[in-house]
This record gives sequence, structure tokens and C-alpha cells, in this order.
Amino acid sequence: MFTVRCILGTSAKSLASLPAWRQRIKLQNRMSTSPRPVAAVCQVTATPDKEVNFSACKQLVEEAKERGASMVFLPEGFDYIGSSREETLSLSESLTGDTISQYTQLARKLEVWLSLGGFHERGHDWESDRRIYNSHIIINDKGDIISVYRKSHLFDVELPEKGVSLKESAFTIPGPSLVSPVQTPIGKVGLGICYDLRFPELSLALRRSGAEILTYPSAFTVATGAAHWEVLLRARAIETQCFVLAAAQVGRHHEKRSSYGRALAVDPWGEVLGDCGGEKPGVVLVEIDLEKVSSTRRNMPVQQHRRDTGFYHSLEKT
Repeated sequence: MFTVRCILGTSAKSLASLPAWRQRIKLQNRMSTSPRPVAAVCQVTATPDKEVNFSACKQLVEEAKERGASMVFLPEGFDYIGSSREETLSLSESLTGDTISQYTQLARKLEVWLSLGGFHERGHDWESDRRIYNSHIIINDKGDIISVYRKSHLFDVELPEKGVSLKESAFTIPGPSLVSPVQTPIGKVGLGICYDLRFPELSLALRRSGAEILTYPSAFTVATGAAHWEVLLRARAIETQCFVLAAAQVGRHHEKRSSYGRALAVDPWGEVLGDCGGEKPGVVLVEIDLEKVSSTRRNMPVQQHRRDTGFYHSLEKT
């Protein structure tokens, strides 16, 4: 039902018992004959250096394409992770800037779709308010921007006992709305970003709009990742009966910030198909079998069993 290969990261759990050389041969052979589309979920360690970050991401995209991926997913902050509010804002760009231009050219050259999972986009009133959006951009294999979703739930969290203190709203504008799932070579993809993962209302709305795959590109903190990352991703997959693909930041970005890692791919039953581990950059490749979506929904028709909206708000009237 699936194929996984993790480059520079950890092996898939189902293949962990095989010697490394047998894993490589088996996976390459299976991928070369696979009729199903392949998604590549990446794990990177972004820094404030945009050129170095692009070079690292480019290598992962090229490797994924070489191994048969038709769509590649990069995490939140793939462009950079700044060490201060001032640096974060000064490095930001518009959608027509150099960074996105580099990625549209890369997509066109390799003929691969890209999910760019959290771009620091200058807001529409940048000149007056110096604020940005956290934007998830889908680029097709011709290099066209197909969709842009701007993160709607901002991470303003203080957990002193866990060493977590971030206030995203200090420099980021919340997105105005969800966007419709995007038809891609691997299926209909619904877009979220990182902290959106904690809001099941968002995933269910995307499911109702036809999503077969949900994606949550992220830069989870080490503390919250260790506690909640996998269980949240599997919960979103189970409740929507969608594949869930979650690219991730990993490791130390600069002296003030580190990320949890473990880029994951989860199937509609909640099974983890691929895991890049929590130590190094890498990519996990997963076959997307949309029949698994159909059969899971057919055998357990949760959507048909839902009551009307009024039923779930009935307690508010008492």
C-alpha cells in the first residue's frame, strides 16, 4: 500500500529490521514499478541564511524527484528562521521576490509540484505596519502559484515550565480564511500550517470541502513536539479519514531556537507510514493510495453519521 525511504534521516518502521543495503534495493525496485503517485515529505534545519536554506531544500527536492516523487512538501519556515523579530521582518519578501521565484523555477525545471509550507510573506500594508503573513504556497509542475493559504491560528504560547515562549502575533497577521483543497497529482490537498493542527474544526472543514490529504508543515518546539506531535497528526487523520503529510523543521536553527523534527506521513486509518526521526534533515517518500481513503470512509462512514450543526451547538442554548 505504500513505499517509504528516508534520506539522511531514520528508516521507516516497517523496514527497520532489514540491512541498509537491502532497504535501498527493495525500495528502489518497488518505486520504479509503482502505479501510484509518490509524495515526498521533507525535514530541514533552516537558519537565518536564506541562500544556505535554499541550497539544502533544493537538494532534497532534487533527490525526491529522482526517486519518483510527483509532489514535494517543505516545512514551515523553509525560507529561513530568524533569531529576532527584527531579523525575521527584515528578511521577509513578497510572493514576487527572489525566494519564491527560485522555487517556481525549480518546480518548472524538475516538473514537480511543491508545497512550500510557511513562507514569510510581507503583508499588503507592509510599508505602513511592517507585518507579515505566514503563507503556505502550492506551486505546480509548470512553475505557477496555484494556491496561497495564510496561517489563521497564530502561536501565542507561554509555557515557562517547558521553556516555551513564542508570540507569533507580534509580527504576523492572521489569515482571513481557509482555502479550498487543491487538486494535485497525488489527490486533493487541504492546507494548514503548524499550530492549525490543534484545531479539528479546520481539518473537518477541509474534509467537507473534498480534501483527501491534509498537510501541516511545521516548526514544532521540542517540548510540544515530544508531547503532542504524533498524537495530533494521527488524530487529524483518523477523524477526517484523510492522509496527513507533515513536513517538519528539526534541530538547532540558532542560539535561541530548536525544533522537534519527526516529519511524518499518516494514512487514513491513523497508521504512521513514514517518519524522518528527530535528529537530521531528510525526506520520507510515501505512495498515496486514494483507494485507502475511499475504503476507510466506506467501511466506517463517519461523515454520514454526523448530526446537523445545530445538534453540536445545542448545549449553548441551555
